[in-house]
Amino acid sequence: MASPVTPPRGMRDLLPADKAHREHVLGVIRGVYRAHGFDEIETPVMEDSSRLHAGLGGDNEKLAFAVMKRALTVDDLKAAERPLDLADLGLRFDLTVPLARFYASNRAKLPGVFRSIQIAPVWRAERPQKGRYRQFVQCDIDIIGEPGVLAEIELITATSEALEALGLRGCSIRLNDRRLLTSMLDVLGFAPETHPQVLITLDKLDKIGTEGVLAELAERGMPGEAVAALHEVPAFAGFGAEAGFAAATEPAAEASGHVTAESVAAALPAGVDAAAVADLAAIAAAVGPRARLVFDPFLVRGMGYYTGPIFEVAHPELGYSLGGGGRYDGMIGRFLGAEVPATGFSLGFERLIDLVPPAVAQGEGDAALLHDRGADPARLMALKSLLIEQGVRVRLAAKPKNLRGALDQLAADGFGRFAIVGSDAPAHPDALDWRPLERSA
Repeated sequence: MASPVTPPRGMRDLLPADKAHREHVLGVIRGVYRAHGFDEIETPVMEDSSRLHAGLGGDNEKLAFAVMKRALTVDDLKAAERPLDLADLGLRFDLTVPLARFYASNRAKLPGVFRSIQIAPVWRAERPQKGRYRQFVQCDIDIIGEPGVLAEIELITATSEALEALGLRGCSIRLNDRRLLTSMLDVLGFAPETHPQVLITLDKLDKIGTEGVLAELAERGMPGEAVAALHEVPAFAGFGAEAGFAAATEPAAEASGHVTAESVAAALPAGVDAAAVADLAAIAAAVGPRARLVFDPFLVRGMGYYTGPIFEVAHPELGYSLGGGGRYDGMIGRFLGAEVPATGFSLGFERLIDLVPPAVAQGEGDAALLHDRGADPARLMALKSLLIEQGVRVRLAAKPKNLRGALDQLAADGFGRFAIVGSDAPAHPDALDWRPLERSA
């Protein structure tokens, strides 16, 4: 018995209907982003291993696929102290690190404020499961060179309009600022060197609730006074032990029109970063009704390179985000040696695609020619060429015994009409007996 022939684990084949659906969704996203003045770029699927493992990608660096050096010898293998010593390249695990390198390489050819679109596959050595793949597509927009909140306002607005154009209703964008988180931990009494550990625990608030967070902080040996002070933070105390992910997106939460400097400050302890509070209020005021913003003071996002506002897309039917992003002003400077402000927003395409109903764009003019086995190939190609010259999409198919099944498949593939061509095919398609194609119920 032959072994099953399947793609590598965590990777997929896409059938024509699936591919058409994905391209339709990608086309909608691209159209919205281009309307907002973003330009699409392309970067290599591989980057230097040292760049991918420079501390910019957080935990994702541990999931990077490495590409071994060429012409390795036995001595090279023996001398290697760690597996990465044998690699000089790696598959990209996101699109942000490649973009930073791209900008550093091409800065002289780009405008002072550069708005980029990147839509491409990335690879991570994930443990495959539902909704999590080893090869998947990311849809990123980034603005490089704009230091003010105008960049965040543009990103949030464009992303919200893309989701709206796809028919995804009820989405909200959770909003916070890494400066607020850091200053809050300082005010509460957590030592700076413990901030990464505290943030890892706070990031679990939607899963384990306030009691779970307090217990884990105690287990990590955090000062009791600081943990007690966290318990008194208004937003933390009001979260609820069983709040869960949806708590931050409930209608009762602070939405766009109510995210003000006063409401943000009221949710946090006194003394937090005033500039961050003002920036969040300015973002919400400018975005206005274009998107539903929800201030989430405990939104963390795991990437350590974020330096300012951060955001995530929430959907009422999901227990995980549809995408997110934030400001990463320090990253590009790692390549250039000069600070360059940057912020970006990424949509998780593989999660998003499952929410958009498949809609085959059936073209009424798209034509299928079902021909007899004895039809003259030259005459068939002449008919096909004449139709193509008229701007028609054409498919040639031998007439099968099961005509109904073939017609259903053609309709599912987007064809709107068909004609049967016998051995005496006419010289012009106008002479054919065209019939509409309708998908059976």
